Amino acid sequence: MNDFVYKDSILYCENVRVDDIAKQVGTPFYLYSKNTLVRHYHAVDEAFSDVDHLICFSVKASSNVALLKVLAQEGSGADVLSAGEIYRALRAGIEPQKIVFAGVGKTETEIEYALNEGVLMFNVESSEELMLINEVAGRMGRVARVAIRVNPEVDPRTHPHMATGLKDTKFGIPLSRAIAEYEIAHRLPGLQPVGVHQHIGSQILEVEPFEDSIEKLLRLVQSLRELGMEIHYLDIGGGFGIKYKDEKSLMPDEYAEILKPLLEKSGSTVILELGRMIAGNAGILVTRVLYNKQGQEKIFVVVDAAMNDLMRPALYGAYHHIAPLTYDRNRPEEVVDVVGPICENTDFLARDRAMPKVNTGEFLAVFSAGAYGFVMASNYNSRPRVPEILVSDKKAYVIRRRETYEDLIRGEAIPEDIES
Repeated sequence: MNDFVYKDSILYCENVRVDDIAKQVGTPFYLYSKNTLVRHYHAVDEAFSDVDHLICFSVKASSNVALLKVLAQEGSGADVLSAGEIYRALRAGIEPQKIVFAGVGKTETEIEYALNEGVLMFNVESSEELMLINEVAGRMGRVARVAIRVNPEVDPRTHPHMATGLKDTKFGIPLSRAIAEYEIAHRLPGLQPVGVHQHIGSQILEVEPFEDSIEKLLRLVQSLRELGMEIHYLDIGGGFGIKYKDEKSLMPDEYAEILKPLLEKSGSTVILELGRMIAGNAGILVTRVLYNKQGQEKIFVVVDAAMNDLMRPALYGAYHHIAPLTYDRNRPEEVVDVVGPICENTDFLARDRAMPKVNTGEFLAVFSAGAYGFVMASNYNSRPRVPEILVSDKKAYVIRRRETYEDLIRGEAIPEDIES
């Protein structure tokens, strides 16, 4: 079932016309389907139902508190990378014992905050971080539950910027050093090693890299248990890929079918840190055509959404399907660049794209924008960030208002001696 579908040639989100929303709130804006978000969460949850597991939605993928609330109501936990993401998760009603705190650069203040809130565990990325967490926990009279993120050196076969489990990345510690680090953690009074963590990359379209890395983790878990450590959690990270263009993506049950026999051997609760698979195709970006511009060698469709709204094409050369909100099979096609108003050559949503000829003033949908969309938005060129809208059946809700010009300078101040 698709909740973004053309009915009588008009694009709908669930049972609401997308162009009606565009006329009401203006463009650009992000639009999410609650039904899709919930359905994707349960597709993963049911696929791994035979294994003791916890889904910790990757907040970095899509962090609006209303979307997190929807997932919290379905039982989701949260994978977070900052104190701000912890705050968002808690405000959304996600239970602290379902929050795992990852990231290579946790600050002392963030560690204190996480300990005070009682998060499930810290996914630790370095020796010095272990020492700092121990120091902070001791000072607070707490014991911090930790898992060490190990680098299994498995090629995830994804975009180089999304590969995080290879030896030349900033993430994790080498598998060869893992036991020594765990032994240190086991001896420190402020730490309790309770898990093993990996995250090998993002937008991974094959299951074999997960098989290879999990097999390595299982051998590590066995060694740690032989040393007297109680390993309760096997955090296999996230990274399950989705279809953006013509990729052959796997369904959750296809990943689960191959991975469950391995996961069942762990004797641990399995944590899945999925974001893109749940949220990616639950959202679109809606934009309006400002101009059709004939360049010397190219046709440019200039729209009111830009790289500050959706960074992925500029950052990764990522593909997002783009189509008018009104479908007409008789439209002629032309090859164009879809570009935004930002003063950068990298400000594009599509390059050399064959698509239906569009008219100035027409609305376009940029699909598969529910993950790594708004969360990566900025105010570059002093552009107010766009609104986010959530549709639930026949109703559309503004879950983030459009920023104003006043919002752009909120928090800024002119010193008195300059003012005078």
